[in-house]
Amino acid sequence: MSLALSGIGVSRGVAIGKAHIILRGSIEVLESAIPVHLIEDEIARFLKAVDSARMQLEATQERIPASTGVDIAAFIETHLLMLDDATLVATPVDLIREHHCNAEWALKLQRDAVVSVFEQMDDAYLRTRRDDIDHVINRIQRILLDSSQGEEQGENIVPENTIVLAYDLTPAETVMFEHQGIRAFATECGGPLSHTAILARSMQIPAMVGTHGLQRYIRDGETIILDGLQGVLIAGADEQTLDYYRERQEQEFQRQIELAKFADTPAVTSDGTPVRLMANIELPEDIDAVSRTSANGVGLYRTEFLFMNRPEPPDEEEQYDCYVSVIEALKGKPLTIRTLDMGADKQADGISGSSNPALGLRAIRLCLKNRAQFRPQLRAILRASAHGPVRLMIPMLSNTRELHQVLSLINDTKIALQREALAFAPDVQIGGMIEVPAAALTAADFASHLDFLSIGTNDLIQYTLAIDRVDDEVNYLFDPLHPAVLRLIKMTIDAGKAAGIPVAMCGEMAGDPRYTRLLLGMGLNEFSMHHTALPEVKSVIHSSSIEALVPLVQELLNNTRTGRIPERVDSLNQNTL
Repeated sequence: MSLALSGIGVSRGVAIGKAHIILRGSIEVLESAIPVHLIEDEIARFLKAVDSARMQLEATQERIPASTGVDIAAFIETHLLMLDDATLVATPVDLIREHHCNAEWALKLQRDAVVSVFEQMDDAYLRTRRDDIDHVINRIQRILLDSSQGEEQGENIVPENTIVLAYDLTPAETVMFEHQGIRAFATECGGPLSHTAILARSMQIPAMVGTHGLQRYIRDGETIILDGLQGVLIAGADEQTLDYYRERQEQEFQRQIELAKFADTPAVTSDGTPVRLMANIELPEDIDAVSRTSANGVGLYRTEFLFMNRPEPPDEEEQYDCYVSVIEALKGKPLTIRTLDMGADKQADGISGSSNPALGLRAIRLCLKNRAQFRPQLRAILRASAHGPVRLMIPMLSNTRELHQVLSLINDTKIALQREALAFAPDVQIGGMIEVPAAALTAADFASHLDFLSIGTNDLIQYTLAIDRVDDEVNYLFDPLHPAVLRLIKMTIDAGKAAGIPVAMCGEMAGDPRYTRLLLGMGLNEFSMHHTALPEVKSVIHSSSIEALVPLVQELLNNTRTGRIPERVDSLNQNTL
């Protein structure tokens, strides 16, 4: 009798193999009092554990083959940098001294405080960065609790051709899996924006997350099937089911061969319409991967990581140097820099948090309130524009009053730079993100004052449908094909066309090939996505005719009341155009 478990597919592909279950129990931390005369010894024990954690990661880093992409290896470097962060190291030392408690308890107290900050962030992508905090802290905790002796060997010795099942996986483990010949992996926790999920897509390993009940229902060593596209894991499959998925594997293999042909070709539809394909990045190290996929440039550069995990925000010079390094690496391709998109819960801001961060002081609202921090970023972006094509993008606009305040600040910054004889591009393009329903409904007003618009579907869908896709209880309601979402997208695209300015999409919907034809038929001609999605989206573009799509999509949009939108979109994708 077969058993199927559902989860979130985060990296497509089909794998068939024996299950290898990584058993790692939850960490139980108890508080104990430390005598005054032993406090310094306890601090020394904690710092030794931090050093041991660092040595483990460095050992993993040394074992990564030189052929591994820089963007993939950067995930381990991120964890190493976190071990040098005062937030995770110096503060627990202070807590040990203050509370006379054991190192494990002090680390737990600090972990809870830091994670609470991340959990209040509205941006789903940033909120999942709490996973990295847990990965680093759990590594230290296991050393302190003496439960990780030999862990580094244990977590990195996995039989070849197996499908790894675990409650959670660290980026270090995930990176090493690629070079040990595993076929796929599934975890009980995690989301589509976690570093583990991003790594799986980068390494093209079939993967699922949020697959509840793995260790309860699956036996170690039994043959299982993992479908990373549909987010399904099957145990006890009969021969007919196995044959079906073997055929799917062969189809996937042939698909990869076909996709490789598009690597260096321009994105042009079958009837000759050029489409701009851009990449989303967050670290300068991502540029190498972007270059390999022949993206037209960067449609979204997240700047939040410059501001996170530090007591003070970066100054103008640090930001300027970082932006220039990315511009130079792009070698003439445009860079779209999004200004800081974080909430008032960020500790370095010195602003009290909000009881409802999703609707509170965040993104451009926070920047306008905290102009002492916003001005250095504007100056850094404008100065960097002297080194290559730069576009400045404003997040979470909800009314034109905010927009005029930002444009006034940008103009004042230009005047100040001219006065100081500092170079910048006077015609740098200014754009706005449409990710609030109010902004989509009044997109024509924004379009009349901006050089471009970019639709952020992740937030637009969440705000429109009043759901949090990171929340397991309601993420099933996250629906890019909801009629309200489609109408807001179409309204924004039409507003851009009427104003004669380009409209892009930088949310995950842009990188999902299931929606490429739908968006092309709605009039979208600039997509920005994770670099691994570019080849497949490009292949769909090559096989699509705008002339044929427009009337079909218009008919679909005119008949959204039927409730059959997903089926109609599937039909759209299956037709030869």
